[in-house]
Amino acid sequence: MSEIIKEGWNKYLLQLQVHPLRTKAITSGVLIGSSDIIAQKITGVKKLQFRRVLLLMLYGLLYSGPFGHFFHKLMDMIFRGKKGNKTVAKKVLLEQLTSSPWNNVLFMMYYGLVVEGRPWGSVKSKVGKDYPSVQLTAWKFWPLVGWINYQYMPLQFRVLFHSFVASCWAVFLNLRARSIATKQA
Repeated sequence: MSEIIKEGWNKYLLQLQVHPLRTKAITSGVLIGSSDIIAQKITGVKKLQFRRVLLLMLYGLLYSGPFGHFFHKLMDMIFRGKKGNKTVAKKVLLEQLTSSPWNNVLFMMYYGLVVEGRPWGSVKSKVGKDYPSVQLTAWKFWPLVGWINYQYMPLQFRVLFHSFVASCWAVFLNLRARSIATKQA
């Protein structure tokens, strides 16, 4: 079994090197789709909602994977050649003040409008009400993830690491969005 895993990992690394954007986009899509399946199972959904899984996979494939790819390349350009704890702290701070708020509000809007198919007014109201607590929770969690990512992950693995942790975060956002939708129903 370990040979199969080793061979699969080597093929993944090759794809990451040859087709980095495509590989990161597919990886992000698969991970967020997996996180939705987990979230559905946790909430006790009797029949898996494949449409929802596919819509979230599209989000990962078309947005979060490519965004992460270009965001981490940009961060590397901004801080080119700079190392050390001060640089890592600046990267984490910049990420938390820019991409974190944007990505959380975008995910919440996408989830409400596209995945749940709710009207704009309802989604706007829900995001306005719940976004502050989601973002505050994010600021308690993601800086540590960012620190690990910038301090220990080579550039080519940052989106993979971030996507893996984001799939866990997506379970949280998913459960949060569903619990609020259930309360409002």
